[in-house]
Amino acid sequence: MMIFKRFIYYSIGLLLGSIIVFFIWKGKNVSFDYGMDARTLKSIRTKNLVFSNNASQSILNSNIDSTAINHVLLNGDVDFGKSNQRKKPCPEYSISGEFNKKSIELWVIRCDTTATIETISIKQIEFNK
Repeated sequence: MMIFKRFIYYSIGLLLGSIIVFFIWKGKNVSFDYGMDARTLKSIRTKNLVFSNNASQSILNSNIDSTAINHVLLNGDVDFGKSNQRKKPCPEYSISGEFNKKSIELWVIRCDTTATIETISIKQIEFNK
């Protein structure tokens, strides 16, 4: 068989297989969280979220809502340098992100069934023109 025919057969099989996989995964809510940040944030989001008294007071004082917290937990960056991910029994993480021109930093303690937001730091972002 000529190399050109083999290439054609390979391409047809690859195309059909790709289409089948696309339709199988299309209806499912599949996510590919392979990075360290993505895995950590997904693990925190799947737990029961609890706010400490300090965090609740910060939310009341700064006029932010749960939408801002969820946005940071979805799109934020985990600072592993500040975090204490090897702490037993519950690792601690520093997560920072931006929402509505505010820089939000969360200190989260992730246990087996709960993720407790201990502190929330909020700073207004100033843009220099």
